[in-house]
Amino acid sequence: MNQLSKSQKKIANYLLKNANMVPFFKVATLAKNAGVSEATVVRFATTLGYSGYPEMQQHMQASIQQQLTSMDRLKMSSQVYDDKEKAIYDIFNDDISNIKATMENLDVKAFHKAAQLLLDAKKVYICANRSTASLGIFLHYYLDMILGNSKLLGSSEVIPEQLYSLSEDDVVIGISFARYSSSTINTVAYAKEMGAGTISITDNLLSPLFQHSDVTLTASSDMPSFIDSFTAPLSLINALIVYLGKEREQEVEIRLIRMEEIWSKFGSFYKTET
Repeated sequence: MNQLSKSQKKIANYLLKNANMVPFFKVATLAKNAGVSEATVVRFATTLGYSGYPEMQQHMQASIQQQLTSMDRLKMSSQVYDDKEKAIYDIFNDDISNIKATMENLDVKAFHKAAQLLLDAKKVYICANRSTASLGIFLHYYLDMILGNSKLLGSSEVIPEQLYSLSEDDVVIGISFARYSSSTINTVAYAKEMGAGTISITDNLLSPLFQHSDVTLTASSDMPSFIDSFTAPLSLINALIVYLGKEREQEVEIRLIRMEEIWSKFGSFYKTET
């Protein structure tokens, strides 16, 4: 603390008093609330050994994500998004930042390894509970269209029965973000124990899913609100689906031709009158 300048000490004191909220502040917001300049905030981060404010922010967010309750995050959003008009655009920009961070931190080798595991799998099980259920449904819809062998696991009460036939030739995908679903962690851990391939889609390598996964794909979901931002995770899933589709292009084409026939018979899609 003695090595910090007077202005930097103001930042440190403000951070200590608002440890749950500061990790989600932009430079300008922290500078304004701490009563210092934006340049001082950046220098504060580098003084602490970070490459800049973004790295310090990412480290702080990873440290507190698991501790925050939904109520904590709701209170936080009112302070971070304090300007009603500007907040709309801030939320869009936060989603954009999450996609950029996910692209910059993408482990391409891990991505290709995950894809190969799925292409080689006899059966693919997807476990996505609570708010990540929407991601699981989306992934399952297209994965089954491409591979024809995927199953979306249900609630924790029925997962044991659904995994009865799990073998070493199968792959289990676990999708979970802080605060992590115990059911998803237990499912991936069980799959690992049984010798099946395991893939996790989560927020960072500190995730409890990491230790049970053969491959971990990370996507940023940071948003100072009671909801998680799944824009980047969905973008990552999109990339995985498109990649797999290209690898199995001929099989997918055959399936889609057949599906078009079935959709037509059922009148699945609305047609405008000509």
